[in-house]
This record gives sequence, C-alpha cells and structure tokens, in this order.
Amino acid sequence: GLTDKQTLTLETLSGVKTLRLNLRQNRVESVQVEMGQAIFDPRRIPVSSDLPRFVEQPLSACGQTFSVSCVSMGNPHAVVFADDPLSLDLPGLGPLFENHPLFPERINTEFIRLEAPDRITMRVWERGSGETLACGTGACASAAVCALLGKSPFDTDITVSLLGGELKIRVLPDFRVLMTGPAAFVCDGTIAEE
Repeated sequence: GLTDKQTLTLETLSGVKTLRLNLRQNRVESVQVEMGQAIFDPRRIPVSSDLPRFVEQPLSACGQTFSVSCVSMGNPHAVVFADDPLSLDLPGLGPLFENHPLFPERINTEFIRLEAPDRITMRVWERGSGETLACGTGACASAAVCALLGKSPFDTDITVSLLGGELKIRVLPDFRVLMTGPAAFVCDGTIAEE
C-alpha cells in the first residue's frame, strides 16, 4: 500500500531503473525492470584486452581452456558455456575466474547451458560473494551474449533458470535488456525504538 503506481523509477549505483509492476487482483505478481544496455567494449567492462569485443575468447583455469564472453550490465560479467553447469566445481573454479589477471576489477562469472534458443540454465559466481542462488545482471549478461552470438532471438522472452528460481530476459535489438521476475511477500515486522 505504499504506492498505487504501476511504473516506478529507482535510483541504483548503475543508474536510474524503470520498474513496471504487473498486478493480479491488486497485488504485485511480477516486476519488469529496464536493466540498461549490455556493453561489450572491454575497456568499459573492464577486461585487459585490446580487442573491440572480448567474445568467445580462450581462458585457462583448472587445467582446462574455457571460451569466455565478457559484457557489462553496470557490473562486469564473464559468460562461459558449459555442458553441465550444475555439476561444476564452482567453489574451485569461481575464484580462478573472479581473480584472473584479465579482470582488473574482478568479475562475476555465469556458467550457462543453452537448453533451447529461449531457455538457459545458469549457475553464478559473484565477485566478493561466491556462489549465489540468483543474479539478475548475470542473467541479463547471459541472454545478451546468446543474442549477440545468434544463439537466441532478439525481442523474445528468454527463461533463465537459476538455483533460486526463474527470470524472463528480453534483449532488444539495440542490446537494451528487460528483466522480469516474480514478486512475493516474504515477511513483515517492526523495529522497536530504544
């Protein structure tokens, strides 16, 4: 009951975001957020590379070579295609990506499998946090990389399945990204004055 608006703006560290509240019986069921534009310029991610885009580039870790595509969604992401993200040793692998010399500000890493052009399975290692159940900017980065590579269509909802649930990501032809996720009441409480 704090607002009767269906469109809100929210100031974040990566800029002002526009949120659209999707209602069902006067309750917010889901929220669509304009997440900004996916940036592929290595200097703006940042990635220590002179390439115009750091896409499908080799990176060695744990005695393996991975194909890595980097993008910024206001924070740095490395997207790595994996045969089975759910079976990876993420506690062993994640820190090697996070702290790799290519990434001067460290990096969030998404290990993904494209199940279909409109469905991605993802696990994420977030810089400074370790493995997390979900990452909205990581889901956006993953969908943007799939669109860039022609693996997923533009302007279509892509379902990203994370350990913590599912998000719908839509990459527009100019690489602006929309994210829609569920909204659920978790709890309420009061803080007593001392």
